[in-house]
Amino acid sequence: MYQLPPALPPTPQAHVDKARSLLDRSVGASKILHLPESCERFSRDESEAEGRIPDLVVLAESAEDIRATLAAAQEARVPVTPRAAGTGRTGGAVPVAAGIVLDTTRMNSIVEIDRGDLVAVVQPGVILKDLHSAVEREGLFYPPDPNSVDSCALGGNIAENAGGPRAFKYGVTRDYVLGLDATLMGGTALRLGRRTVKGVAGYDLAGLFVGSEGTLGVVSSMTLQLIPKPEMVYTLFGLFSAPKDATRAVEAIIQRGVVPRCLEFTDGGALEAIRRQGVGIDPSAGAMLLIEVDGDESACDRDMVKVGEACTEIGAIDVLVAQDGVQRDKLWAARRELSRAIRELARNKLAEDVVVPRSRITDLLEAVERNGAEHRVRTLAYGHAGDGNLHVNFLWDEDDEVPRVQQCIEAMMRDVVAMRGTISGEHGIGVLKIPFLPIEQSEELIAVQRRVKDVFDPYGLMNPGKIFATSSHRGC
Repeated sequence: MYQLPPALPPTPQAHVDKARSLLDRSVGASKILHLPESCERFSRDESEAEGRIPDLVVLAESAEDIRATLAAAQEARVPVTPRAAGTGRTGGAVPVAAGIVLDTTRMNSIVEIDRGDLVAVVQPGVILKDLHSAVEREGLFYPPDPNSVDSCALGGNIAENAGGPRAFKYGVTRDYVLGLDATLMGGTALRLGRRTVKGVAGYDLAGLFVGSEGTLGVVSSMTLQLIPKPEMVYTLFGLFSAPKDATRAVEAIIQRGVVPRCLEFTDGGALEAIRRQGVGIDPSAGAMLLIEVDGDESACDRDMVKVGEACTEIGAIDVLVAQDGVQRDKLWAARRELSRAIRELARNKLAEDVVVPRSRITDLLEAVERNGAEHRVRTLAYGHAGDGNLHVNFLWDEDDEVPRVQQCIEAMMRDVVAMRGTISGEHGIGVLKIPFLPIEQSEELIAVQRRVKDVFDPYGLMNPGKIFATSSHRGC
């Protein structure tokens, strides 16, 4: 197992007992889990992080349940880990100090879709795919689309500032959050942001909450901006002999004035995982670009021609257009399941979602290959080439390889920062990336962020042990 930062001290039993007594009265015993066998599944998410089994799990059904839980937790000095669907990749929803897990999956209502104002009001337990389907039935569009779209919840999307393949053209979750209803530790409820597109009254605290990984408070409702649904979507895929040819094609496409809604890169190792899913891809291809253009019919036709010309100019083996929705869906299904498919290539896998300026993608791939050879670690990469966000995977089989894997990952992080990139594009810091934050951010900047957290959470009980290195919380 990959070495993680040390877990925080467990929550004192007397504190847990007090919290349970308070919650029985304010929330109701029927919404509280306390047996270890009932709470165990809340000790992990979809990352490699391993947390403690929580002492209590509150199954919130309303904003009042959230408020009551955070009031009781502060009074009893018990840490709280907010949780939506648990699809995170860096351990953000993993309770490292046990305490209370505050589950919001029962809060799953789409409260409103307003075609006139182009907004949706939703609760944190809404599954993203369900929101996509609901707004598209109204001829509208909510662009953020992380690969876990079928299972991730909007509360987690807000916490992690989720992105996805369409971010190059349309942006990430933060770009669509207008307002939030949030509750702070202790039970103070706040309405952040607004319902309008414009608004500069005071600090942008809604923007601060997006991407804060549940360390500032818990969101009970969100107002999201919508846009008109594009008229058409064309899907193409270009096959190349080598990764560097594919990355050169990315630049050639953009230089022609095309802004694809998706511009996905897959290297040779990742292509092999896709082939194992039954997708017939030319075995001579060492890299692939999966490209989507959208808009009205004339714009799509024009952009499709430009994309084809750009790929051909670079020397693509082939450029193909999905002939129908079935072929398109099969390609995207293989792409969205790629992370799980890669797990079948080795006993252990870690994926790091790093970002570099788009012009440095080739340099990043070369650095990853160089570091893998130096440390004798198998690597492969895929991701969102349009915005420079690649998911670099590190594979190994035996426990004695772990130190080399750690060294290889750290070397990549240093290379990324040297290229003026960032150590996380959409997965957050959580638990797994805590050791790497000081590579990118100065001590002074980290200290400022800690002070910001203290304003919202003076006792350090709100999702402790995430983002910043710490050895305790103030409930101990």
